Amino acid sequence: MTNFIIKKFIKNYEDVNDPQVRESYGTVSSITGIVANTVLSISKILAGILFNSISVLADGVNNLSDGASSVITLIGFKISGKPADKDHPFGHARMEYLTGLALGIAVLLVGVELIKSSFNKIINPEKTVFSIEMTAVLIVSMLAKLWLSLFYNKLGNKISSAAIKASGADSRNDVVATAVVLVSLFISKLTGYEVDGYAGMLVAVLILYSGFEILKDILNPILGEMPNEKFVESIENKILSYDGIINIHDLVVHNYGPNRYFATVHAEVDAKEDILKSHDLIDNIERDFAKDLNINLVIHLDPIITDDKETNVLRSMTERILKSVDEKLTMHDFRVVKGETHTNLIFDVVVPVDYKMKSREIAELIEKEIKKENEKYFAVVTVDKNYVSTYINDLK
Repeated sequence: MTNFIIKKFIKNYEDVNDPQVRESYGTVSSITGIVANTVLSISKILAGILFNSISVLADGVNNLSDGASSVITLIGFKISGKPADKDHPFGHARMEYLTGLALGIAVLLVGVELIKSSFNKIINPEKTVFSIEMTAVLIVSMLAKLWLSLFYNKLGNKISSAAIKASGADSRNDVVATAVVLVSLFISKLTGYEVDGYAGMLVAVLILYSGFEILKDILNPILGEMPNEKFVESIENKILSYDGIINIHDLVVHNYGPNRYFATVHAEVDAKEDILKSHDLIDNIERDFAKDLNINLVIHLDPIITDDKETNVLRSMTERILKSVDEKLTMHDFRVVKGETHTNLIFDVVVPVDYKMKSREIAELIEKEIKKENEKYFAVVTVDKNYVSTYINDLK
């Protein structure tokens, strides 16, 4: 069914990196959600009113909020698909994140209101009328929501959409919530105890949990989360695959919405190589990234000396000292400046972004260890943060 909908309503559905195709995925998922949730909501609200069940009514209101969330998602995809303009040079793709944020807040508000209604039903219990019709509505709703969850997850994974995947998680939780309502109806029928208010309270708690999960997943990209490790490795491996690139460092990846990436990196080349040839290589890499991966990459060229024996010995010594201080530390841009009375070892040290020791403390510790090797060695250390992974990889 899901594949049929995708092929029927999404033109060029396999080209998921195309902004227009991505918008089509968002539109199809939103309209499907609006239709399904509206039908389920009307059915449950009517059943809850007719048979005096606050838990069924609460479940119906929850579906109504899901339909409203789908409307918000639809608007968000329409806006996020707009091209860049004078006021928004990086495009509007981040609107998709804001859509997910609005969805999470809406779910939380519904949960709070349902807690109030359910608490009132617990304090003032009323007889719930059991009926085959209401049971049928709930069973059909569970099946529909289960399919909708799988539908959302498939579309969300295809285009890496946090907003659509959040809707999938919400639909999955709705299946559990409806199951709780259904069980409470049978308990009331078989035992005579009115647990409708308690079931409504449990449904509300599940809704609140769903809202918090949605917000957690959405807030990460809004705040600026660590990029996916495999994605980072693909960038590193592609750059290092070019002849003439010795190593890279200081990779930073910025996200301006799903599949909208801007990155900067320092690439090391042999200092003996002709500067125009190295510059041409860098230009080719940047163009290839734009064409092959749709990544706006800016590369800073770092010439390094590779054939000076004394420099290589001092570099190896410094790397050994760094590993003795902490295995997570790496360095780059190593240079040696000799003087009559001392020798400066100039380099940058890269530390994990969550490293506990302060930059000044790290530099002082390294300087102290290098001094132990030779009193004439002076370390000039610049501490860099690593913004693409929790732990630093060894130089490749």
